[in-house]
Amino acid sequence: MDKTKTPPLNPEKRRHKAALTAASENRVDYKKELEAAARNMILIHDPEVLIRMTADTIVDKLKVRHVSVLLGEKDGYVLSLSRGRKQPKLPVGMARVDKENPIIVFFKRFNDKIIFKRRAVLYSQAKALLKSGVIKDKLRSILEHLLYQMEIFGASACVPSYIREDLLGVLMLGSKEDNSDFADEEVDFFIALASHMAMAIRNAQLFKNLEEELERKKQLFIRTTIALAAAIEAKDHYTHGHTTRVTNISMQIARQLGESEFPGINDRFIENLEFASLLHDIGKIGIPEYILNKQGPLNDEERRMIRKHPSIGVGIIKSIKELERAVEGVRYHHERYDGLGYPDGLKGNDIPLIASIISVADSYDAMTTDRPYRHRLSKNDAFAEIRELSGSQFDPRVTRAFFELYQQNRI
Repeated sequence: MDKTKTPPLNPEKRRHKAALTAASENRVDYKKELEAAARNMILIHDPEVLIRMTADTIVDKLKVRHVSVLLGEKDGYVLSLSRGRKQPKLPVGMARVDKENPIIVFFKRFNDKIIFKRRAVLYSQAKALLKSGVIKDKLRSILEHLLYQMEIFGASACVPSYIREDLLGVLMLGSKEDNSDFADEEVDFFIALASHMAMAIRNAQLFKNLEEELERKKQLFIRTTIALAAAIEAKDHYTHGHTTRVTNISMQIARQLGESEFPGINDRFIENLEFASLLHDIGKIGIPEYILNKQGPLNDEERRMIRKHPSIGVGIIKSIKELERAVEGVRYHHERYDGLGYPDGLKGNDIPLIASIISVADSYDAMTTDRPYRHRLSKNDAFAEIRELSGSQFDPRVTRAFFELYQQNRI
């Protein structure tokens, strides 16, 4: 007989070994999961997505039946998410608790006095504390009310989420799928995850507030720009609505170029184009009204005066940082592709694209509206004239996009 051969395990020992092997294979690497969650949180700037991701991590990795989240608002806390199976039938976004709710009061005022500061509360643990008789008087009443609230939310554990001393929210966890108690390492994982979530949510809220403030300032700036454009049209009675039409046509041309993957056409370019189009004639504020409203052709001196309006416009807006990229459109929208335009006689691709787009839109609108010295052209005649002037007055790249819009009946 070979004495070195290991005798076979009996069936009971085999089952025990298999159970240990399965437990080892199913063991969650909490440090790894926490690091992965933290990395993902950094990339997300939407509080709702952050909360959903946190809940999914708990439900999927720790096999918790359900997760609910109370998130702080100005006047209280709202149920912002309920995820998993057998969750309480409470309306997400509608169910609210005020700041005197026992869950909120406990984590804001008493947690450090009963268990220890910022520690999660397990229902079974709190129940045992009450039975032990250690907790007395007011604290006992607080804990009793807390347990009652946990029952309403179906919570086996409540995990506070703090930013410094500020309670941002509370994670409420249902029972585990195997009905076992939460282990210490699982509770530590919940606490660390809630802390990461709080920091990420606060950063996301700050980011969102910043975006909203920037958008508010942008809208205020746009309204101011439109008011300036209206001031120009108040002087020039024959160009009412001209600025708005030029802006709309310019934006359409730019988007058409963008659809053709024309280099440089992006959201920032289109935003700059919008401002430049709105303000392309801002310099006419400095031109005498008798010239702007003259019945008949301009003489040489008047023509010389009117040609100053691009430079005057630049002088008005150049010190405004938000308009620094719009300056080119204001200054160069009367340049010609053949170099015979003004004020600088730029030629070909030396003319900024933003100005070339405005040039076509401006000319088309001028052709199709009545002026003191001539009647409007028909739409078809205006298109024919722009086609004829493509490559001499107008940038062929821009006129190509313009005619694509025309053929699609979008102008």
